[in-house]
Amino acid sequence: MMSLPHRLDRTVTIRAPRESVFRFFTDTGRWAAWWGTGSSIDPQPGGAVRIRYPEGTEVSGEVIEIRAPEKLVFTYGYVTGKPIPPGNSRVTILLEDNATGTILHLTHEFADAGVRDQHVQGWRFQLSLFANAVANEVHASTAGAIDQWFNLWSVADEQERQKALAGLAAPGVSFRDPYGVLEGIADLTAHITASQRFMPGMRLERKGNVRHCQGTVLADWIAVTSDGQQRASGTNVFQFGSEGRLEAVTGFWNR
Repeated sequence: MMSLPHRLDRTVTIRAPRESVFRFFTDTGRWAAWWGTGSSIDPQPGGAVRIRYPEGTEVSGEVIEIRAPEKLVFTYGYVTGKPIPPGNSRVTILLEDNATGTILHLTHEFADAGVRDQHVQGWRFQLSLFANAVANEVHASTAGAIDQWFNLWSVADEQERQKALAGLAAPGVSFRDPYGVLEGIADLTAHITASQRFMPGMRLERKGNVRHCQGTVLADWIAVTSDGQQRASGTNVFQFGSEGRLEAVTGFWNR
């Protein structure tokens, strides 16, 4: 390969385990999920890399190095030869464990500074698509988890509720709304017990579909009495950790 003195560097944090992120480099279906239909990768040294952007632009390359679950290096060039001939640039992706998930470090090396500059926004956009593709897979079951959260507010047995919360949320889960500033499962369990005493027979229900982005989920809710009357409504913001457990909930009430 020719000299590649010009670098483009970008770092993003993805709320997913490193192993979950890396499998998007070893599976053609997942590879295509963030590049475009028709893209593929043969995940071994010398294996072919194919990228087909949604508007039809095609890139070809070759895997230079792959080491699970932390590193992928491949060449990158356009099938047309412009602005980069096949084999005439190199992409290195490194994955680093982080408390919030995975830090992805990308370096794209070029022969020409002007061509490098043309790719800055492209990588900004493409890595955003990638982070969302990974997060959407890791957090695919958030709707069910949120339904479980709302159902827990009607569970009468405190021990049963605390056990269910332990399976759903992180030990230090925080909860904020106009009537609660809470930290931890034990505090939250006691708060729910009190809410049942002051609002007997009330149950919470999700209203409509959840909206998810990067482990943050918005869900509308209603509070309904035992005779089916709606007494309150609002929206909750749920924050899921990289392993899919609830870390924080913030509740907004409609006034």
